Amino acid sequence: MTDLERLASWIKNSRFTTVFTGAGMSTESGLPDFRSQGGLWRQNRRFEELASTWALEHAYDEFVDFYRWRIEGLKPYEPHEGHQLIARWQQQGLVHALITQNVDGFHQLAGSPEVYQLHGNLRRIRCGTCRHEEDAERFLEPDGPTCTRCGGKMRPTVVLFGEALPTWDLDQAQDAARRSTLFIVLGSSLLVSPANILPQIAKASGSRLVILNRERTPLSDVADLCLYTSIKETLTALSTSL
Repeated sequence: MTDLERLASWIKNSRFTTVFTGAGMSTESGLPDFRSQGGLWRQNRRFEELASTWALEHAYDEFVDFYRWRIEGLKPYEPHEGHQLIARWQQQGLVHALITQNVDGFHQLAGSPEVYQLHGNLRRIRCGTCRHEEDAERFLEPDGPTCTRCGGKMRPTVVLFGEALPTWDLDQAQDAARRSTLFIVLGSSLLVSPANILPQIAKASGSRLVILNRERTPLSDVADLCLYTSIKETLTALSTSL
């Protein structure tokens, strides 16, 4: 039995399958990530300063310029077939929970009915005062950073440095990890805490752990299956057995 045949069998027989996606899922759409060699993280040395609560409060003009650049940066890219397959498997009841570290909204664009977003979503903005939300496209307009309801400062609905992860999404993700009989990691280095605790929770709760990533992770040695190949190509090949 090949690794793909084994994984297909596990998915078909799993009572509760959770998929957890990281930056590697999005880079296969062409979107640069912030930690890989040549990624945006290394190109912009001030990223951690600009993507922060400090910049929101004390350097708002720079904060706005930075996030306008990031929102514009999403436009050339779209979900790939792997995103679409996960959405289909959710709709078919093969995937029961989807957790992502990504803020690009690709899973929703691909049709996923529910996504637990640990780091928020760059495609929406909200007012820091009255919490009014709008599409992120408005942030690109000259008056976009000003709330139309109360005049407060608008900001993307992403988690900034200095903020905690969204409580509801994190709670739902932890619950899914505990309930899992199969936990599949796609494109995450598993280096960022507390998100990297989720596969550990699943494993400790008796779940099988599968890691599909270009490089080894800190949990590779305890995983039941590791695949170091393209996510898109692997999911496409897997789809023929599901």
